[in-house]
Amino acid sequence: MAGGFGAATGGKEFEAKITTLVIISCIMAATGGLMFGYDVGISGGVTSMPEFLKEFFPVVYKNQQIPGLAGNYCKYDNQGLQLFTSSLYLAALISTFFASYTTKTLGRKITMLIAGNLFLVGTAFNAAAVNLPMLIVGRLLLGCGVGFANQAIPLFLSEIAPTRIRGALNILFQLNITIGILVANLINYGTAKLAHGYGWRISLGLAGIPALLLTVGSLMVVDTPNSLIARGKLEEGKAILRRIRGADNVDPEYSEIVEASRAAAEVKNPFQNLLKRRNRPTLVIAIMMQIFQQFTGINAIMFYAPVLFQTLGFKSDASLYSAVITGLVNVLSTLVSVVFVDKAGRRMLLIEAGVQMFLSQMGVAIVMGLKVKDHSNNLGHGLGVLVLVFVCSFVASFAWSWGPLGWLIPSETFAVEARSAGQSVAVSTNMLFTFVIAQAFLSMLCHMKFGIFIFFSGWVLVMTLFAIFFIPETKNIPIDEMNDQVWKKHWYWKRYMDDFQDGPNGKYPQV
Repeated sequence: MAGGFGAATGGKEFEAKITTLVIISCIMAATGGLMFGYDVGISGGVTSMPEFLKEFFPVVYKNQQIPGLAGNYCKYDNQGLQLFTSSLYLAALISTFFASYTTKTLGRKITMLIAGNLFLVGTAFNAAAVNLPMLIVGRLLLGCGVGFANQAIPLFLSEIAPTRIRGALNILFQLNITIGILVANLINYGTAKLAHGYGWRISLGLAGIPALLLTVGSLMVVDTPNSLIARGKLEEGKAILRRIRGADNVDPEYSEIVEASRAAAEVKNPFQNLLKRRNRPTLVIAIMMQIFQQFTGINAIMFYAPVLFQTLGFKSDASLYSAVITGLVNVLSTLVSVVFVDKAGRRMLLIEAGVQMFLSQMGVAIVMGLKVKDHSNNLGHGLGVLVLVFVCSFVASFAWSWGPLGWLIPSETFAVEARSAGQSVAVSTNMLFTFVIAQAFLSMLCHMKFGIFIFFSGWVLVMTLFAIFFIPETKNIPIDEMNDQVWKKHWYWKRYMDDFQDGPNGKYPQV
């Protein structure tokens, strides 16, 4: 599938066994994804609960209680309600730059520990909230936890995993996100039925369980050899490398990490270094993948699935039940990526999924355009099921492609001297556009109606073309050999890889 635009997939394979320590470390680190996914899934469920709306968003509650007061598409159009969801991602955007510093100076392990503690405090604020400001403070703290977790965990997973299964182990983070979303949907389905109107507090409070798992897990894992060596702990780094590889002869890989760390140490300003010509391919791809990931519309569906299904005419229980179905599809489809990402490759998954997502969203747009008007809904049971099938098809294709690979590809392609700063830019870009979509979706749904799905499908078309022409294949390439094995062989990006280029007076440095 790489065609004329991909890179060669050769590269040396260092001696490495799939050790128990690697598996346990990756599973424990990936629980940060469980926390992130739970936050994504829980917000959509509680914002559809009448008791929660009555407590914090009485205007939206009134729209639900008086038929015809707001059209089908505008029932939930409220900036405060959207701020409840989006504030988390605004905080994540800002905190990721602090997380870049801790990831580099304190290590991946400590950064994950900080994330776990921020999650715990944020959960306490949300569960005990008595007014909107307290609710928002809790979401902001959770957002800071997301910023630290998303900065450290993909780097941790890419650096600790053997090359041949790096993609599969890295996708454990995305798999845990999908499991978190599914668990949140199931909990919302149960708590929505509780008497006395406290179900939303239980939903928000149970976020403490994955937060505790991440905190405990970060205490149990080892830091990566790359991080230890970069901080001058050479012998400890080499000892950990032997343990995680299950081999005595780790000198070739150790030497490569030491050399990469030496080059990284010479970089005084990592963010300024990112702008150098040789780092532009990875920087552009990392930024564009985050933008494209959000403009698929996936988080609009994941955040507001119960709200969306209620807009389509599903009753409260049915809308939550449909959200559970999409959550289950999300989990199972991410497993497809775990199995095939290191076999079929990254590009094939991205391109196939782009076609499937485009067709699925156009199907939703056509059905809604024909049957769901402002003050009438002729969807019916059969067409309602068809829309659910289209949504599940869209979620499935995203889950085995742009969801996990949006995190995997940036984390494995940045050169070591740009890796921490590059991951910060990737995470902050993702959080910025997640914030934009979360803050705007319900208003866009109100004003664009079914056209919102045509809007997102147009972006899917653009990003699929971008994948075909500009995203190289990176499977089975050692993480510190990307420049030689990938970028210098790519039909377009290779022009950025020469350190010097011809000029009228000989060679001069590229900038």
